Amino acid sequence: MTHRRSGVIATLTAILFAAGSTSHAQTTPTYEVYAIRYATVPSFPVRALVAGADTNRRMDIAMSVWLLRGNRRNVLVDAGFYRDKFVTRWKPAGFVQPSEAVRSAGVRPEDVTDIIVSHVHWDHADGIDLFPKARIWIQKEEYEHYVAPDGTSRDRAMDPDDAKVLAGLKAHGHVNLIEGDSVEIIPGITVFTGGKHTFASQYATVRSDVGTVVIASDNLYLYENLEQHRPIAQTLDSLSNLAAQSRMARLASAPRLIVPGHDPAVFARFATPASNVARIQ
Repeated sequence: MTHRRSGVIATLTAILFAAGSTSHAQTTPTYEVYAIRYATVPSFPVRALVAGADTNRRMDIAMSVWLLRGNRRNVLVDAGFYRDKFVTRWKPAGFVQPSEAVRSAGVRPEDVTDIIVSHVHWDHADGIDLFPKARIWIQKEEYEHYVAPDGTSRDRAMDPDDAKVLAGLKAHGHVNLIEGDSVEIIPGITVFTGGKHTFASQYATVRSDVGTVVIASDNLYLYENLEQHRPIAQTLDSLSNLAAQSRMARLASAPRLIVPGHDPAVFARFATPASNVARIQ
């Protein structure tokens, strides 16, 4: 009798657990994932992207942000750049402000709810103030390493104007500082550290209807880094960067769902819905 009762209890427990797991899967949101190109920097040296690359190789690189569009949230990974000093210096082709580029993907700047800042470099963090209602997500160690308490930049890796803007947003309660690795910051979206492009750069996974997508940003510049197992050229720790690439391969549901930070091939591999907007699927 005791064995029979134990068996019934075990069966009921299994049924309840399965029901709970199914319920969680049904309630976890999925997102449409888009790469959005807002500019192209022509003739960029590949040796600055791929460690050990031929010093004579050059390529036109894509300047992108990534839109994660859900039922209730429009999340950007990075915000690009727009200040005149950067446009004048780098002379990007086909430049439009990131806010306008996102609008071309069907989302108004004021409808962006969140921005995940992968790292503090100007071409990824400069545009955070273009999206007036967005909450900013950045690694705590990244923020504190580069932004002083008075809002000045601690390191030349971060532009002083960008440091001031980020500090101002934080003072007004619009910045969430993330405590470390493998943190689900928004349902269906998790961030990871270890890429070491900057002190505490992060990349993100997002649950989509085709599986888990990895938005690598500059922790992985090109498909070439991944396919040839070469670290990015601009990293604080090459071995850590290679380990992060291997981890991305484990996290993604398929190799095609790992999205590098500056590879124009993204817009050839995922050629819809438009030349500068690619749906990752």
